[in-house]
Amino acid sequence: MSFNITAYLKRINYRGPLEPTARTLREMHKAHLLAAPFENLDIHLGREIILDEQKNYSKIVERRRGGFCYELNGAFAMLLRALGYDVKMLSAGVANPKGEFGPPFDHMTLLVEIEQRWLADVGFGESFREPLLLDEQGEQPQEWGAYRITRDGEQLTLEGRDGDLWKPQYRFTLQPYNFTDFAEMCRYHQTSPDSHFTQRRTCSLATVDGRITLADMRFITTAGGRRHERELTDEQEYAAVLRERFGMEL
Repeated sequence: MSFNITAYLKRINYRGPLEPTARTLREMHKAHLLAAPFENLDIHLGREIILDEQKNYSKIVERRRGGFCYELNGAFAMLLRALGYDVKMLSAGVANPKGEFGPPFDHMTLLVEIEQRWLADVGFGESFREPLLLDEQGEQPQEWGAYRITRDGEQLTLEGRDGDLWKPQYRFTLQPYNFTDFAEMCRYHQTSPDSHFTQRRTCSLATVDGRITLADMRFITTAGGRRHERELTDEQEYAAVLRERFGMEL
């Protein structure tokens, strides 16, 4: 297949060192989140998402799109492996507001091993911006939040701190899987009326001082802790916001 490391690094605006170290992983992780949006727009355009590595690379790197977890983390795993990292794809179940978890393969996250074991995830929307130490049992504070990984037997749970409370984000095990193992849930999320991905259009991107999000026809910006929201007037304005703020052409 065609895979160009230089083109991928240019896509995510990464110009740092390439040695497979924890520092490189951290900086590339942040760069990816600032460049490639979490988005489900192909679903609402009637374009089937197929878990094929070449199609995935072409969409995110050559066509400068984003994607949802299988696409973003699938592509990032390819990049990391090409640079010499040991990467495993993990199955996770996403927590709902009641604290209940979705089924296996509901979400893809990544285990990256380089001296220590790291949880990496560039496909979960608003979550940790720097990889988390998998074997650190305490709180791991970051600029944009605090996280921890708790254990119950073979089950691990990623939690984010919300004030004085810890809220689960997703639950996973360390069983590695292949890209194609996620295909059935990928089909579910783009076809089932029960999937939140089919219920509304979403495009969201981290910024250096917050986040920008298109939620259907609402454009939401958060900067310096301040949130601003406005309703878009029509599809032309929607396309203009995609182009000007997300760097995307559909």
